[in-house]
Amino acid sequence: MCCNSMASDKQVTFVIVGGGIAGVTCAEQIASQFASDDVCLLTASPLVKTVTNFKQVSKTLEEFDVEEQPSSVLEEKYPNLKVIQSAVKLLRAKEHLLQAENGQTFHYKKLCICSGARPKLLTQDNPHVLGIRDTDSAQEFQKRLSKAKRIVVIGNGGIALELVYEVEGCEVIWAVKDRAIGNTFFDAGAAQFLIPSLEVDKKERSLPCKRARYTTDKTGAGQSGATGELGSALGPDWHEGIELRGTEQNSSGVHIEYECEVDKIYTQQEFLQSQLDTNKSELGLWPAYVQLTNGKIYGCDFVVSATGVVPNTDPFLSGNNFELAGDHGLRVDDHMRTSEQDVYAAGDVCTAGWEPSALWQQMRLWTQARQMGWYAARCMAADVLEEPIELDFCFELFSHITKFFNYKVVLLGKFNAQGLGQDHELLVRCTKGQEYVKVVLTGGRMVGAVLIGETDLEETFENLILNQMDLSRYGEELLNPNIDIEDYFD
Repeated sequence: MCCNSMASDKQVTFVIVGGGIAGVTCAEQIASQFASDDVCLLTASPLVKTVTNFKQVSKTLEEFDVEEQPSSVLEEKYPNLKVIQSAVKLLRAKEHLLQAENGQTFHYKKLCICSGARPKLLTQDNPHVLGIRDTDSAQEFQKRLSKAKRIVVIGNGGIALELVYEVEGCEVIWAVKDRAIGNTFFDAGAAQFLIPSLEVDKKERSLPCKRARYTTDKTGAGQSGATGELGSALGPDWHEGIELRGTEQNSSGVHIEYECEVDKIYTQQEFLQSQLDTNKSELGLWPAYVQLTNGKIYGCDFVVSATGVVPNTDPFLSGNNFELAGDHGLRVDDHMRTSEQDVYAAGDVCTAGWEPSALWQQMRLWTQARQMGWYAARCMAADVLEEPIELDFCFELFSHITKFFNYKVVLLGKFNAQGLGQDHELLVRCTKGQEYVKVVLTGGRMVGAVLIGETDLEETFENLILNQMDLSRYGEELLNPNIDIEDYFD
C-alpha cells in the first residue's frame, strides 16, 4: 500500500497528525467512511489512545474509558489506515506537503492536526521539577515518589486534584493560585464539600484498573527531539493501577497554601548560600526548596508542576500562515478548518474561533477531544463530497462527566457562571459526605449545574437547560430533596 513503502514521497488523501483521542477518533471516522482511500496517522508515540466502553449517558453526556493500544490494533481494524511512528519535521501548507522526522514526505489532500498540548512547566530543565502529562511522566513520578517524604504540588486543575488525593505516605504541600481548590471545575462551595475527603484515611482501594497499559521500552522509542516532551495526555483515571506511595508509614496529609504561586525554586546548595532571612536549620535539609509568593518557604524532595497546558503548535508554524488564538491554539472555524486551506485541527491544539452557543465553552478535556476529532472527520468528508454540514449538536451544551476524590462529578453548561457577570443566581443543596448540587439560573432559566455524588439529576437538568423552561415559580423548591424533580419535568 502506498503509505507503507519507505519511498520518501507519498500521495495520500488524508493525513492526521497525533495519536491521542482527537487524532485517533478522526482517523477511525475517516478510514471507515472512505474505505478505498489511503489514510495516514502520524504519531510520535508507539502507542495510540483509543476510546473504549463508550456510553451515551444522555443527549450530550458521554462516558468512556481510554486505553493505550499498539497501533497495529488500528491497522487491523481499518485496512486502509496506516499508522506511522514519527514526529512532524515540517509542514508546507501552501504545497499540501508534510515531512516527517523519519524522512517520509506526504502530499495530502486534507490534513488534520491533532497534536494536543504540552505541559506549561514552571521552569525548564530543573531536575527537581517534574511535569505530569503522559504515561511516561506518570511512571517517572511514581518512581520518584517512592523515595519521597514531602512534595510540593503547584497547580489547581484536574491533574493536581487527582494527585493530592491519591498520594499516600508522603506529605503534600499544595500551592493554588485561587481562593479555593479546583476552581477550573467548581466553586468554593463544592471545594468545601470535597476538602474533608483529603483528611479521611483512605481505605485500601483495590479497584480494578480501567485502562489497559502497554509499556514501551525506554530506549528512546517514545522520545523525539531534545525535549522528550511527547506522549498523549493522561485521562481522569491515570493514577489507577500505579501505586502513588511515599516513604512515610503514616499518610502525612495535605497542607494547602491558597492564593499564591511559586516565586523561586532553589537547589539545596543555592538555598544554603542564599541571603534569605530565614532560619535555615529549622527548615531541615532537602534536595529542593520552594519560595512561594506569600513569603513561605518549604523544603521538599521534588516539585510537581501541574499548571495547565499550552497547545502544541510549534512544529507547524514555521513558513505557514496559521491564525492563532489568544491561548496560542490554532484558531478553527465552525467546520474545524484552520486559516490554511485544507488544514483542519481538533482537540487540545485548536481553539474554537466561532461564536459559541450561550451554553458551551471550550475546555481542554478528553470528552471535547473525542467530539472535535469526530466532527473534524465529518467536516473533511463533507468537503471532499461537496456536501453541506451543520455545527454538531455536541457544541450546543457543555457537558462533562469525571471523578474527583472518588465522587462522580457532572458539569453542565455555564456550571461556574462563566461569562454571566452579576446577572445570575445560584441554588445549592449539600449533604455532607454524600452530594453537592448547584444550579446556575439567569432570568429564571437554568443555564448550568454542578452535580457531585450519585444525584441522578443529570438528565433532568440537561433537559431543563436545553429547553430553557422558565423555572421562576419553583424558587428554592427546585432543589427540595423531598420533591421528585424528575416527575415535574419529564
